[in-house]
Amino acid sequence: MNASAVPTRVAVVGGGIAGLAAAHALLSPEAPADGSPSTPDVAFDVTVFEAQDRLGGKIRTSPFAGIAAVDEGPDAFLARLPWATGFARRLGLGDSLVSPARGSAAVWWHGLQPIPEGLLLGLPTDVMKLARTKLISWPGKIRAATEVLRGATSLESDSIGAYVRARFGDEVHERLVDPLVGSIYAADTDRFSLTAVPQLADLAGKGRSVLMTARRAPAPAASDGPVFYAPAGGLGQLVDVAAARIVELGGDVRVGAPCTTLEADGAGWRVDGEHFDAVVLACPAAQAARLLAASSVAAGLSRIEYADVVMVTLAVPAAAWPERLRGLSGYLVPKPMQHLVTAASFGSQKWTHWRAPDTGSGEQVVLRISLGRDGLPVMHLDDEQLVAAALGEVSTQIGVDLQPTAVRLTRWQRAFPQYRPHHHRTVADLAADLPDGLVLAGASYHGIGIPACIRSAEQAAGMLRQRTRAALA
Repeated sequence: MNASAVPTRVAVVGGGIAGLAAAHALLSPEAPADGSPSTPDVAFDVTVFEAQDRLGGKIRTSPFAGIAAVDEGPDAFLARLPWATGFARRLGLGDSLVSPARGSAAVWWHGLQPIPEGLLLGLPTDVMKLARTKLISWPGKIRAATEVLRGATSLESDSIGAYVRARFGDEVHERLVDPLVGSIYAADTDRFSLTAVPQLADLAGKGRSVLMTARRAPAPAASDGPVFYAPAGGLGQLVDVAAARIVELGGDVRVGAPCTTLEADGAGWRVDGEHFDAVVLACPAAQAARLLAASSVAAGLSRIEYADVVMVTLAVPAAAWPERLRGLSGYLVPKPMQHLVTAASFGSQKWTHWRAPDTGSGEQVVLRISLGRDGLPVMHLDDEQLVAAALGEVSTQIGVDLQPTAVRLTRWQRAFPQYRPHHHRTVADLAADLPDGLVLAGASYHGIGIPACIRSAEQAAGMLRQRTRAALA
């Protein structure tokens, strides 16, 4: 039998970046390893179901303050990781990828303190560089320097906070590691998995002492390449082009189409009564748990927790923006200093395409202010309270009386899955217990961030391709 003549129907539940990447991978011909022309050995008939009236999940780009495209969620992806960069290039967006201007960042600790050099996601790798910062007290610096003398720290707790506090003390954790890692994941790193942050886990697992391991490591190759990428039209452009390409490849993309039932149907599945041979659950774990309520994995899925965040975007007159803040990309607020604001990004100092045209009222500076995290709820507050908190706290922290000419507030409910210690074991157990024909993909399971979501999606698509190839052999 010619497998390509037997279309396999696949439902992709979720139209975020993971669902779109999974659908695209299933519909795209797989390139042979020997470099010969691609020919599909399995043909897939793919339908994407998205409950909302738009695609993209936590990616959303819209006009703001006269600027055509300003992101309301993530605004970039890591350039060094191949999955998002490769996906964008496969979609034909390679020539439109842009990078933010290089700028310094700070931590607000009784004033804006530059982030010291020699850090890996906040973890010190050079105590001499740490000694120069005003962010850590001298007792804190001495405590950090004793890391080389300390015995091995068990990794069994799988907690970032437990590990860093044991190695370097509370100050390094609370003023460096937790703000940097916590801002990426909206996390309380005392309750977040060390294994889930590969750079930290790798350094922690290579030897007794972090400082000694870093000292023995070969110096990284010098690179003038970009750290981050985004399409010039914002990350929403990645979503739009992916959706268009899926349709061109024969896929069916349905918005405003929530999945309410998922039932076994012989060797396949019924999604809201419609038969499919396999299903990619590229939706949040809470939704997957509801769809699989009758299965053994539902309880484990429902235990995956989330953090809510709010993004307040402001445009302020550049004439009121002090010179001392120019060239700064933004700052982080450590938990002991937090009220509601956790970070502020000076977006128009990072992205040239975020600089509003001069409409006669003068140049503007665009800020994006993050409120809320795991353990710091914000959704119970109304819009007026949230905007007032953003304006009041940031004005105090940067010493500028912010008088915005435009304000946008975006609520992101369940924005960030929280990878509790041993999350990787939980997900491995869930994957092993999933009924045949179902695979998981997305941020709830295999990594937070656009590259990780795309990698997860493409791995899920690869699993289905292999299973289908074997079944049709």
